[in-house]
Amino acid sequence: MKIRIGYGLGTRSQTNDRERLAALVDALEAHRFDSLWLSERITGDCPDPLVAMSFAAGRTERLKFGMSVMVLPGRNPMLLAKELATLDRLCDGRVLPAFGLGVVDPREQQAFRVDRRARASMFDEALPLLRRFWTEESVDHDGQHYQYEAASVRPFPVQNPVEVWLGGTADSALRRCGQSADGWLPSFCTPDDVARGIPIINEHADKAGREIEQEHFGVLFPYADGEVPELFAALAAQRRPGIDPADMIAADLSAAVELIERYVAVGASKFVVIPVSEPHDWDAEISRVAEILKPLQN
Repeated sequence: MKIRIGYGLGTRSQTNDRERLAALVDALEAHRFDSLWLSERITGDCPDPLVAMSFAAGRTERLKFGMSVMVLPGRNPMLLAKELATLDRLCDGRVLPAFGLGVVDPREQQAFRVDRRARASMFDEALPLLRRFWTEESVDHDGQHYQYEAASVRPFPVQNPVEVWLGGTADSALRRCGQSADGWLPSFCTPDDVARGIPIINEHADKAGREIEQEHFGVLFPYADGEVPELFAALAAQRRPGIDPADMIAADLSAAVELIERYVAVGASKFVVIPVSEPHDWDAEISRVAEILKPLQN
């Protein structure tokens, strides 16, 4: 398997101005990281992923970039297909779309104006529409949530097909991934979760007449700088009660190496590391991370 290391910004990121984001993007490109992943949190300080990805595209030649993750229910699939297709063309096919249902937070949900009970059905209807807009000359659709007549999106993206990544470890998320995704990138996920999740995803993919590439299973996880802050450990405990935080969060980069090796042993090969606390100097931090983690790539 081809092991690849990407880098991400969390929802609490303060890297939201030109100077800091440019420093991060330039360092990732210079050290040949695989990808940059941007979180979406409208009420947080992190930059909007589509805008930040466009910024990254204009400064790089090989770095890929994705969203971890972008809320799909509440967005117009036709407009989103146009935005992502345009970006994919302008960066020569380096976009890695990743979607989710959205965080359970009334402050966030009011931006999308979607009934929580409708999120899953909207997602399941919107994702196939995105794929159709990226490949079909004309789209007719009369669904529960979306209606289109002779709709078309131009230009088509460079990638064909565009690879869509999903996350989640719940049975419903694993089923959805197998039925409609090209890759799996969960967070707050243990090696045991990966060992359990991959066969379930493959089973649902097989039932749907699909196949997910063996190298399209990954994990997104945070790393600290010597000790996981209590606040972050408490958040992990809230998300995954009863799970040892060390199985989901690396206390330092040495622990990150060990955690990646455990994930690889159960079938994962694509990794996105996110700093628990962001550094003052991105170039120095990315140099340090590259020295320790990049040797894992093959």
